[in-house]
Amino acid sequence: MVKRVLAQGRTIRVRDIAMRIRQEVKFKVPAKLYRIGEIVQHTPFTRQTIHNYTTMGLIRESDWTEGGHRLYDESVFERLWRIQELRKTKTLSEIRDLFEQEVLSETMS
Repeated sequence: MVKRVLAQGRTIRVRDIAMRIRQEVKFKVPAKLYRIGEIVQHTPFTRQTIHNYTTMGLIRESDWTEGGHRLYDESVFERLWRIQELRKTKTLSEIRDLFEQEVLSETMS
């Protein structure tokens, strides 16, 4: 049974009102940021490897905590997967060069 309410002289279904409210109210969902320890738990990489990849420029932190800890967004997982796959045929320096070329080609297009 669909409940109906009277609004400004006409009948509107309650479900329609709820849909309108959801469309009008927009919340910004904060991005999930991960500490190195969380990344280590969900990937085959060590804390030291994550740190090394960051200092080499293979991955980038998205933010820092007030205490100075690096925070990474969700894109780091895809990037680490790509690094893992590329490591089968390339050195870390070659991977870094490849990533730099990708960034340059994106900025030029």
